[in-house]
Amino acid sequence: MSDRSRAGARRRPQRHLPLQVLLGFLVVYFLVPFWWVIVNSSKDAPGLFGGGNTLWFADQIDYLGNLSQLFTYDGGIYGRWILNSTLYALAGGIGATILSVMAGYGFAKYRFAARRFSFALVLGALMVPATALVIPTFIMFAELGLTNTIWAVILPSLLNPFGVYLMHVYARDAVPDEILDAARADGAGEIRTFLRIAFPLMRPAVVTVLLLSAVASWNNYFLPLAMLSDNRLFPVTVGLGLWQGIASANNAGSTSLWSLIIMGALVSVIPLVIAFFTLQRHWRGGLSLGGLR
Repeated sequence: MSDRSRAGARRRPQRHLPLQVLLGFLVVYFLVPFWWVIVNSSKDAPGLFGGGNTLWFADQIDYLGNLSQLFTYDGGIYGRWILNSTLYALAGGIGATILSVMAGYGFAKYRFAARRFSFALVLGALMVPATALVIPTFIMFAELGLTNTIWAVILPSLLNPFGVYLMHVYARDAVPDEILDAARADGAGEIRTFLRIAFPLMRPAVVTVLLLSAVASWNNYFLPLAMLSDNRLFPVTVGLGLWQGIASANNAGSTSLWSLIIMGALVSVIPLVIAFFTLQRHWRGGLSLGGLR
């Protein structure tokens, strides 16, 4: 190795040092709240409010006790909230993925009247905050008599403009028109061509849209808060918010409830962590290829 190459090798780590420090700071910034939840979900009420270090474990670690109380408190309503969130995430995630795949593939591979205008509407919908649509959606569902039902949460979750855009970009780049034309020349119908040829090529993006849609449905808070009044239909996000309001209003007598809220928050993120780690390979591949032009 020449002297110039060795000098360049010595300078390169120093040049990237500020970026590495910034990334390290961001990692710590995002992990500290999660670490706080892990630590404090192990504490009972005296350990939580005893004035000790909130970023380290107390002398008494009681994960199992808090977990048992979490699923037995108020008649075990937390377990029902978890099941509700699972239903909303699966139904909303799968339904949004199906619609996004069909719409994105159609925009990418078919020519029809008002195609550009329709796709412009999809792009425009990306700019509208989801929370801005909650009140109009509530009024519409109230006129249809669908408020305080599971459909008031599931049906709005089926619309995913970002999923349509992602599938459009991915299908346009990952599914060659020549392969589709060859399949049609061999006598394959449009449905068979899509299922046997296009869909396998689009699978990474499909998994990506499914994961993002399911996570969005799981974390949804404002929509079910506006649509639902029966706490048996609440997802876990709204349920924990209800407990937090009770604990805040009766702080002197609800110290133990805060322990359950923190434990409930920890339990609620475990399915998301499992989903991300399980589908990580497809998720990263789908986003990277979908971002190519």
